[in-house]
Amino acid sequence: MSSETVARRYATALADVVLQSGQTDTVKSELLLWQQIFEGNQDLITIFANPAITHENKQKVLANLIAKVKPSPTTVNFLKVLSENGRLADLGAINERFAAVLEERSGVVSAAITSARDLPADERNLLKTNLERLTGKHVNVDYRVDPDIIGGVIARIGSTVYDGSVRTRLDNLREQMIGR
Repeated sequence: MSSETVARRYATALADVVLQSGQTDTVKSELLLWQQIFEGNQDLITIFANPAITHENKQKVLANLIAKVKPSPTTVNFLKVLSENGRLADLGAINERFAAVLEERSGVVSAAITSARDLPADERNLLKTNLERLTGKHVNVDYRVDPDIIGGVIARIGSTVYDGSVRTRLDNLREQMIGR
């Protein structure tokens, strides 16, 4: 099973729980803290990823960490489920997907727009308006500059990419000319 599939399943299940209980912000911030703890300590990652370390010992390490950090019961239960299933190492991907699921359920989607140059405010607003019309949702946009695309823009919303870059058009034209 792919890492993305695993992250989506856990994130969706967690979103169901926290939206029902009203603990969205608490659990989201606590899980980000846990992600930082794991990412800041390579030994922890090694412990939880190592199949030679017994499940019982991993549970003891997690219990000690939980006792020190004192997260909410929902976060504790989620961490224990991840540990039981050997998925604590996937916490970063799960957090990323969890944030996306929460945004989606609140009617918000994230988009990344890449352009060859920094876009003026009116062009940014026009792109955002068109993406909102296309998706039917409020769009949070992250603008990036990549001179390698030569011109045009590339918009990415989730796994969907709208590529209107000059670089892609030139590559497609080259492929057509070679193919004939």
